[in-house]
Amino acid sequence: MTILGISAFYHDSAAAIIKDGKIIAAAQEERFTRKKHDDSFPINAVQFCLKYAGCTIDQLDAIAFYDKPLLKFERLLETYYGFAPKGVQSFVTSMPVWLKEKMFLKRMLHEELEKVEAYDKKKVKFLFPEHHLSHAASAFYSSPFEEAAILTIDGVGEWATASIGIGRGNSIEILKELRFPHSVGLLYSSFTYFLGFKVNSGEYKLMGLAPYGNPDSPKIAEYVNTIKTKLVDIKPDGSIWLNQDYFNYATGLRMVYDDKWEQLFGFKRRNEEDELEQKHCDLGYAIQLVTEEIVQLMAAEAKKITGSNNLCMAGGVALNCVANGKLLRKGIFKEIFIQPAAGDAGGALGAAQAAYFIHFNQPRHVTTAQDEMQGAYLGPEFSDIDIDLAMRKYNGVYRKFDDFSELAAIVADKIAEGNVVGWFQGRMEFGPRALGNRSILGDARSEEMQKKLNLKIKYREGFRPFAPSVKAEDSKDYFDLDATSPYMLIVAPVKQERRAKMPEGYNAMPLLERLYVLRSDMPAITHIDFSARVQTIHKETNPRYWQLLDTFKQKTGYAVMVNTSFNVRGEPPVCTPEDAYKCFMRTEMDYLVLGNYVLSKLEQPEWPEKDDWKKEFTLD
Repeated sequence: MTILGISAFYHDSAAAIIKDGKIIAAAQEERFTRKKHDDSFPINAVQFCLKYAGCTIDQLDAIAFYDKPLLKFERLLETYYGFAPKGVQSFVTSMPVWLKEKMFLKRMLHEELEKVEAYDKKKVKFLFPEHHLSHAASAFYSSPFEEAAILTIDGVGEWATASIGIGRGNSIEILKELRFPHSVGLLYSSFTYFLGFKVNSGEYKLMGLAPYGNPDSPKIAEYVNTIKTKLVDIKPDGSIWLNQDYFNYATGLRMVYDDKWEQLFGFKRRNEEDELEQKHCDLGYAIQLVTEEIVQLMAAEAKKITGSNNLCMAGGVALNCVANGKLLRKGIFKEIFIQPAAGDAGGALGAAQAAYFIHFNQPRHVTTAQDEMQGAYLGPEFSDIDIDLAMRKYNGVYRKFDDFSELAAIVADKIAEGNVVGWFQGRMEFGPRALGNRSILGDARSEEMQKKLNLKIKYREGFRPFAPSVKAEDSKDYFDLDATSPYMLIVAPVKQERRAKMPEGYNAMPLLERLYVLRSDMPAITHIDFSARVQTIHKETNPRYWQLLDTFKQKTGYAVMVNTSFNVRGEPPVCTPEDAYKCFMRTEMDYLVLGNYVLSKLEQPEWPEKDDWKKEFTLD
């Protein structure tokens, strides 16, 4: 039985395909179109999935879409009615789109699928699981658990903004829901907006900014108190009530009422180009603390009503790896699995899984301690011929290695010498994280590496931290982490003995001064609060990257590298060898490894325009 899952028309469109319950392929549309967070119908991702599965649309048993559009339309109408006469402008803007397109989703899907290939419309079976069921399915059915509590938290689906469920075998039962307009995701996005970042893409920047808040400052407690008394009422079970007098997202065109928030916090909303100040950091820290409290209360409620020792998580808030790390250390659950494509892209996979296991009632077999995501390496892969063709197009100069051990030794040496290496291997990752197949690598020991990567490679804000990859079996030598973290979704403290002694008044120092204080023997991956977003590398799922780390350890004594996504700011991670070569030549990267091919920047022909990426990609 073969089922295609699709998510589209909001953000992060994607497609996934499963066969007899096994995940065959999955990819986001942005990787093909090169448009970050592309929300259009994922025609390229669908074509890839069908090709990789070796089937046609006519051979599919079902196509599952990740939410119920009519239920979402109901929420829209009831919301506008409930808030009337507010929201007239938003209502007038949105209604024509809904009436023309989204009310007739099946017709739209047929029209888009016809662009993929000709097929018999009468044979196609469309299924529409609810949004949070798709999230829950993507987490539970991909997990290694026979039974688990399921927690999903995001902005909003149809009505639900968070849910608690229980998964057993091939079944999922949703036990409790939080409903719109009360939403943890929308609360966090409101602060993303107020602090000058883009909603639906800048939340991870806010998470990275939060540790720059001064924990010794009385401002933090003041901000937390304001949030909890004026904006959000947090109940003991983790459910929340948001004071809609301060929020504009339900019927307006912005997240919040700027003037009211300015009165609450004592400063104006930050514009994107404005300099970051300590007050912005402190407010970011405050909302991060509040979010962590809510997540922990929700998890405790999930434990209470399910009695399970296992937890599965999905939804955009599950990408808050700082909250995840603290939840893990809290010990509410013995085991936690977080869907690596936790946002809307993962809804495509969850929709297909919900169709297979729930609608068609197919048996589920958990056969291994490993999860079903195969390391999230579910996207396209490219042959030596594909790489050769790309190199011919650009007259790329390379050296090809038949022995990977020799290649690993050379690349490990280059990284140890302080070079930045673009690393392109195997199947592309599914989800927002680079996990060692579409990555930029550097030496975690380098005092200059964070600055170099931010300013000369990624062209992004200097405060942004970088994550480490570490051999799974060596992770406890570097981090206080009593679990694996294959998908870079858990933040853990750097071990105490690896930390440097901080100067007096460290927390009160200006942001950029603190940024460049030497904090540990791995300064490139140690964040301002001595934490790191850890990725554990497992030989079973990524033998090449594991071998590179192992070789690096033999040469340097360290089984850790900087791993960041292979792209520049505003660009999706690279997909093809051609994408990788372009990114390599547009930046100050030193070396590029494409499969078995190694390229040195110094040997390449002159690239015509170094800054052409700025014209091609909108800054995020």
